[in-house]
Amino acid sequence: MAVTGGLAKLDVGVLNAEQQEKLRQFKIKTRIDNEKYLRSHPEVEVLIGDFLREVLLNRPADIRQFAADHFTNPNLHAVIGSKMEGNME
Repeated sequence: MAVTGGLAKLDVGVLNAEQQEKLRQFKIKTRIDNEKYLRSHPEVEVLIGDFLREVLLNRPADIRQFAADHFTNPNLHAVIGSKMEGNME
């Protein structure tokens, strides 16, 4: 059976202990940085939520084209801005 994606088998011996610790620290720092960014940009949550809502309501056959159209909408900034104001009330 062919593997369609990802790793077929994890090789835990590839990294030595020091490399594993560096990787662990990198993952922790990345997660903290991502969390800080998302907390300072609440519009990201509204933007993603709006997109997912539209996807689930419309169930487009071509999700890539739908996403391209959604995120290139010239009124997107205004739409997200009005939803952000609605969330603050």
